[in-house]
Amino acid sequence: MTATPLDHPLVTLATQTGAQALPVFLALLMLLLLATAALWWSLDRHLLPRARSALPPSGFVLLNALAGFGLLLGGAGLFAEIAEHLGRGGTLALADEALTASIRQHVDAATLRVFAGFTRFGDVLNLSLLGVVVTLLLLLKRRHALALGWVLALGGNGLLNPLLKRIFERARPVHDHGLVSELGWSFPSGHSSGAVVAYGMLAYLALRSLPAVWHLPAVLAAAALAFTVGCSRVFLQVHFATDVAAGFASGLAWLSVCIVSVELGRYYRRGGTQRLQ
Repeated sequence: MTATPLDHPLVTLATQTGAQALPVFLALLMLLLLATAALWWSLDRHLLPRARSALPPSGFVLLNALAGFGLLLGGAGLFAEIAEHLGRGGTLALADEALTASIRQHVDAATLRVFAGFTRFGDVLNLSLLGVVVTLLLLLKRRHALALGWVLALGGNGLLNPLLKRIFERARPVHDHGLVSELGWSFPSGHSSGAVVAYGMLAYLALRSLPAVWHLPAVLAAAALAFTVGCSRVFLQVHFATDVAAGFASGLAWLSVCIVSVELGRYYRRGGTQRLQ
């Protein structure tokens, strides 16, 4: 007998995940931090410039550009894959609805209040204030190229996400907890993409400005905060899980474009003769 869509293993998994949403979130967060640390150590050995390395500056620029291009393709590919399979009544849409319904049934109010606090880190107003403060600090330090890259990263995502929402016009899930209230379309999540771009760029600025001992903590903090902001949208039932995944994907793709562009700009301004420290 052929399984109906509601009997699909993905829908069943979504229901079970929602029933254990908090432990699943914590496990995924830990896996993300471990994977980020492992990736960082790999990049630190092979992609980041070292004074004693025999690789010329152009080699580092090429490797970093290829890594950024790979992230761009991965993010764009994931976004396209999600969008392609998100038709109304399809298995992915039914899994989204099953996860949201299960979270609504099993997650207590105290947990929702915690995530309501974390979700503020992705609010447009808060990210805008962060953007202004960081821009002013960079200008005061005469880091004009970094300031321009920061502004373009946040501003570009602020234009891209509403455009994507208008293209797909997906309705938001229904929620009645009263902790947050959102209007507008759901796909992709602006909080998720905004958090990835803003805190990812902050981590990049930390790499350019802080001593090496702070580099990995900055990257881990950015990854953890962006992931938590995105997941808070699912816990609060103002976005479906695929909205958040697509927001992560589009944010990562745009972040890659911005960082590679800034790095290429720095390289060519220096005439291609100095290491990018």
